[in-house]
Amino acid sequence: MNTEHDWITTPVTADILRGFLDVETTPHGLLPHRLPVRARRQIPDNQLAVAEAQPSGVRLVFRTRATTIELDTLPTKRVYRGFPAPADGVYDLLVDGRLAAQATVAGGNVRTITDMVTQSSELSEGPAGTARFTDLPARDKEVEIWLPHTEITELIALRTDAPVEPAPDSGRRVWLHHGSSISHGSNATHPTAIWPALAAARGGVELVNMGFGGSALLDPFTARAMRDTVADLISVKVGINVVNSDVMRLRAFAPAVHGFLDTIREGHPTTPLLVVSPILCPVQEDTPGPLAPDFDGGTLRFKATGDPAERAAGRLTLNVIRAELARIVERRAADDPNLHHLDGRDLYGETDYAEFPLPDEVHPDPAAHRRIAENFGRLAFGDGGPFATKPG
Repeated sequence: MNTEHDWITTPVTADILRGFLDVETTPHGLLPHRLPVRARRQIPDNQLAVAEAQPSGVRLVFRTRATTIELDTLPTKRVYRGFPAPADGVYDLLVDGRLAAQATVAGGNVRTITDMVTQSSELSEGPAGTARFTDLPARDKEVEIWLPHTEITELIALRTDAPVEPAPDSGRRVWLHHGSSISHGSNATHPTAIWPALAAARGGVELVNMGFGGSALLDPFTARAMRDTVADLISVKVGINVVNSDVMRLRAFAPAVHGFLDTIREGHPTTPLLVVSPILCPVQEDTPGPLAPDFDGGTLRFKATGDPAERAAGRLTLNVIRAELARIVERRAADDPNLHHLDGRDLYGETDYAEFPLPDEVHPDPAAHRRIAENFGRLAFGDGGPFATKPG
């Protein structure tokens, strides 16, 4: 810690956090969660347990005149055995809504994934560190610190050279979004560059991101968490994880979607609810899962391993799922005028793929995240969109 300032330490509490559903007190500090404890007790695998604790979209928000800010954290970083360690996760600091500084935290715990299929892992413990931001404007301002979207982050201490107070309610609408690793932020380089964060900024809304890498599987506990979360706008982007994990057939998929939507509607009977089908992913358009890693040529890519001939027996592909989601929404919308559908290929389709190919055949690169956000902003928040601000 730098000692040149008269530091003020502010406890990191839930009243300066946004974008979370629950917090856990740990021996080190405060750990934000994106699923409530009841749901976490029902998680069946390590993949979702890790994903929901990675704070995609979670940020500290406060007002201060501070010019220097330090945030002590204990990150848990994820590496894959046999692959180089990824760069340290990025902390984005925004001043009055604009990106003003970035920092990283070295050290921390390391979770090594030993098997990409089973997600088995080993954990080695490491030290806490500090994200430090300097030379901020010396005026009253709203500060947001967005946490690394792929690093579990225990919040230990917030230090500033001027007092901190919780930011007042922004008055903006709350957008609750659920999706897969693409919504979680895979391949985005920093937390405000994931497509839901970019789309939220464009739409002028507060984001609660329930994008869970590999885990948008229509789990009932996720639907119940969404049902019980305050929101003005809701979107559900589902399909690709159901295909690439090969967890169900068409006979089970349709009732699962209905059940998921029914549960959300128990808590949000008239809230605008947008069902979004998968973006273009050529390896799974007409080939069922499961998805498998492909290391041919020394670069990690993914390939679908199912037999396209088995579509007739109910095996799912992205095209099958898109058609089924469109059918489900059309039938339900007769009794639910606030239910809407968006084909994911309108967010990222053939022309987008030609311009911004998927580096590993599944996940978009940073430029594609921006494209998806631009298209979502136009189609959902723009004039005539389901999330457009209504006059009056």
